[in-house]
Amino acid sequence: MTARHGDHLHRLAARLPGPVRSGLTWVLRPEAKWLRIPLGVLFIAGGFVGFLPILGFWMLPLGALLLAEDFPLVRRPTVRAIEAVEHWWTQRRDSTKGKQQTHDNVHS
Repeated sequence: MTARHGDHLHRLAARLPGPVRSGLTWVLRPEAKWLRIPLGVLFIAGGFVGFLPILGFWMLPLGALLLAEDFPLVRRPTVRAIEAVEHWWTQRRDSTKGKQQTHDNVHS
């Protein structure tokens, strides 16, 4: 795992609820590779049938994250996607805060 990829995973894990965070930490251990690869493939396959109940498109990025841990070919596009989503989310959050502050000032 590259330091850059590891930083993204640690930031992601820090935002998750306790039980999910501990599960992710357990699966990301180096000795859990035997579980991580099939689990990543299953999540991606489940994401392709995301129109079905319970299974969903949310499974695609999770499967890519798990596979990126062991396959450098998957790692680079996964890190780029994480960076793009983080950038989009930051812009969205900042613009929402700005609108809320403007709204509060007008109605004060």
